[in-house]
Amino acid sequence: MKLNKEILRLALPSILANITVPLVGMVDMAIAGHLPGGSSAAFIGGITIGTMIFDLLYWNFGFLRVGTGGLTAQEFGRCLAGAKSPVSAPGSAQNTLAGAKSAQNVPGSIGNILWRALRIALLSGVAMLVLQWVIVQAAFLLVDCSPEVRRLASRYFYIRIWAAPATLSLFAFKGWFIGLQDTVRPMTADLLVNGINIAASFLLALGVGGTGDILPGTPTLIPALGFPGIALGTVLAQWSGFAYCLLAARRRYGYSFSMLCHFLPVSPDTGTGTETAEAENLSTGSFFRLNRDLFLRSLGMIAVYIGFTVISARYGDLMLAVSAILMKLLMFFSYFSDGFAYAGEALTGRFIGEGSREGVKATVRGTFLWGLGVSALFMLAYGVGGVPILQLMTDDASVVEAGREFLPWLLLMPLIGCPAFIWDGIFIGATASRDLRNSTLLSAVGFFLWWWVDSWLGNAFNSGSLGLEGLTPEMAIHCLMRAYFVHLALRALYLTLRYRHAPWRLSRSSKAT
Repeated sequence: MKLNKEILRLALPSILANITVPLVGMVDMAIAGHLPGGSSAAFIGGITIGTMIFDLLYWNFGFLRVGTGGLTAQEFGRCLAGAKSPVSAPGSAQNTLAGAKSAQNVPGSIGNILWRALRIALLSGVAMLVLQWVIVQAAFLLVDCSPEVRRLASRYFYIRIWAAPATLSLFAFKGWFIGLQDTVRPMTADLLVNGINIAASFLLALGVGGTGDILPGTPTLIPALGFPGIALGTVLAQWSGFAYCLLAARRRYGYSFSMLCHFLPVSPDTGTGTETAEAENLSTGSFFRLNRDLFLRSLGMIAVYIGFTVISARYGDLMLAVSAILMKLLMFFSYFSDGFAYAGEALTGRFIGEGSREGVKATVRGTFLWGLGVSALFMLAYGVGGVPILQLMTDDASVVEAGREFLPWLLLMPLIGCPAFIWDGIFIGATASRDLRNSTLLSAVGFFLWWWVDSWLGNAFNSGSLGLEGLTPEMAIHCLMRAYFVHLALRALYLTLRYRHAPWRLSRSSKAT
């Protein structure tokens, strides 16, 4: 197998799907900004706060994708190594490797991984539906906004929450498909969900015909629901994606979903095989320990990004706007590098399952080389197009002018962010959840500690006092950016050191692939 070709086969669909994600949020805000019968600022504020609540809520369940992907990839590798019947699918790389020409049922051990993840996803989604009022009240203990924005955000939340079981299940499906070395199905699902989200939100909010904004004066085809239509469009999109993944898993891999009719504590036997005692990483206890570590990892990541926003908000609306745009530009790089992280995840897990030490080493080399290539392109783009990019994000001259001072920070993101993101993918594929947990929690502590020390020193240098009164807004954002990059550097350094002594790196050697 040509590894570079395989990395690209896995990475490119993920990159294509990732870059559609910010488009959905931009369209939702544009629709909200053009709704009649109210303040555009309030509508946009309602969408922003409502979406933020869901981001914080769902981010805690990222382990459903991460854990499922790593476990599935390793079991897939064991299948290819001959321990179990291999999975195959028409037109895919695993066809050539497994010597199969048509799809067949996935082994029971692989099917049980998806079953466990779906069971957690569906039960968690139902729990969110039951506790939705409590979630909203708790959220607004932390978020300060106007009564009108709170009313709209709550309305948005109470509609969109009905997609929770589907949304969480999509996390599990995405990880499972990636573990099976299949990034086309997740890409198709993401494109389908995002496309339906945009179209349905637009049509339901503005209406078609009648008094709607589309084809006004004609018979009403779709009534204009206004603000609730944006949330309802998201609900329809998420459930459509769930239905697609059910169908894809059934038709592509012959997976049976009869178990979705009940929620028994014992995993069903699916496909052609059963769970084996020697596959320790597939045991229920190990599965939940893995997800516990990954849940704590998510909390560490959330703390950093919430801290970044909360701290920048202390220094005025202008600095908040600048820092928000900077963060969006910084994270845009991650949409590309994550594609290679997903490839590293799938291939690392597979080669560990096969027992191929050389395969793991080649995957690390290959994904880092591709990641560095993407980093060089982004450094060029950030260096040459910094100001035009700011102008594309906002037409407010004061924000653009204030943002110029911080553009050099963009050049550091590819250099420091690439190793952190690629290592994440490698360690996810190895299901090295403790290292992932520890690296994230350590880097979160480093973020806040560096911010406190750096801002204190900056203030002392500027005014000689021990408070923050002497720290100018511009100095504060520079301190904040330093803290953010320290957090990324700590993640990358910790995982680099752990890789050198990782037991999974020393798997029994087989011929290089």
